Amino acid sequence: MLKRKLLLEDGTVFTGVGFGSDREISGEVVFNTSMTGYQEIISDPSYCGQIVTLTYPLIGNYGINRDDFETVAPFINGLIVKEYSEFPSNFRSDETIDSYLKAHDIPGLSGIDTRKLTKCIRNAGTMRGYIANAEVTDEEILARLSNIPVLRNQVKQTSTSNPYIVPGRGRRIVLVDFGMKHGILRELTKRNCHVTVVPYNYSAENILRLKPDGIMLTNGPGDPQDVPEAIEMIQKVIHEIPIFGICLGHQLLALACGAETEKMKFGHRGGNHPVKDLINGKTFLTSQNHGYAVKTSTLTNTDLELTQIALNDHSVEGIRHKVFPAFSVQYHPESSPGPEDSNYLFDDFLSLIEQNSTKQEEKVYA
Repeated sequence: MLKRKLLLEDGTVFTGVGFGSDREISGEVVFNTSMTGYQEIISDPSYCGQIVTLTYPLIGNYGINRDDFETVAPFINGLIVKEYSEFPSNFRSDETIDSYLKAHDIPGLSGIDTRKLTKCIRNAGTMRGYIANAEVTDEEILARLSNIPVLRNQVKQTSTSNPYIVPGRGRRIVLVDFGMKHGILRELTKRNCHVTVVPYNYSAENILRLKPDGIMLTNGPGDPQDVPEAIEMIQKVIHEIPIFGICLGHQLLALACGAETEKMKFGHRGGNHPVKDLINGKTFLTSQNHGYAVKTSTLTNTDLELTQIALNDHSVEGIRHKVFPAFSVQYHPESSPGPEDSNYLFDDFLSLIEQNSTKQEEKVYA
């Protein structure tokens, strides 16, 4: 087995055994606390350019199957685990996690204390790291890491290049793809929506020309302020078409309405984050994956209303517009992987579309 190591930009070193691809790689090191769903995590485009640490100690024990992918090809830079299973046991398993990573040229590192690594990130904040062969000196790795520019504009890498249609007989939805998880598309098609998926930089004029009943703003990687095209588009359509934003889409809606976002110390990534709805007083568990958040204080002078908060740190988890039919959440109601407590939000979106359609008809016949 190839001895490899992870070196963080603060000089901390973790030595273990390599699996997957044997190439060297750098990236922002983050952690996910989910106990299951590693296949969905690996294939989530929101992890573009990141090295993902899974805190659950055994990964790969049910293998990789054809059904649980969130995108066609993964965008993660690397994977770190305590132990990976070489012999998975599950009737749906098609291959091992090792062979899957090899096929996509993604390096893995096992045999390290992932709980200790997680504590390092929680204490110091998210850091960049570098996975290399063990014989490479720490000084050489730090020199390489210092010369690698911080990754920006990840949305451009993960978004679709051209529009395409997923046909249905129901409401017509334009889905703006910032790095979409397929779970979002699945929930819309489950409700028989006619979905037109468009690139992240699709103009407001072109979207309105499609005559949509609603607009979905998807999840995606990176800093929302790196996507000014989307902010401008939202500002032009929000007064005409109902909007539902998820994760990055939530942050972009906030920016378009005058609020601000900020980078979190280590983000929220896991399948058990409690969120409280301030409207009905209910609390539910959510699946989350984000490193940026809307600044609560900046909502004050906008037309946005705070609707949901995270119970762990009271960060913004939900907002809605006071005038126009638009709302968003920071977490993932499509729940892959994770609890399905908030799946009802897709139905709420369709109800909002119905209400808006009724209002428009009343105006015409008034």
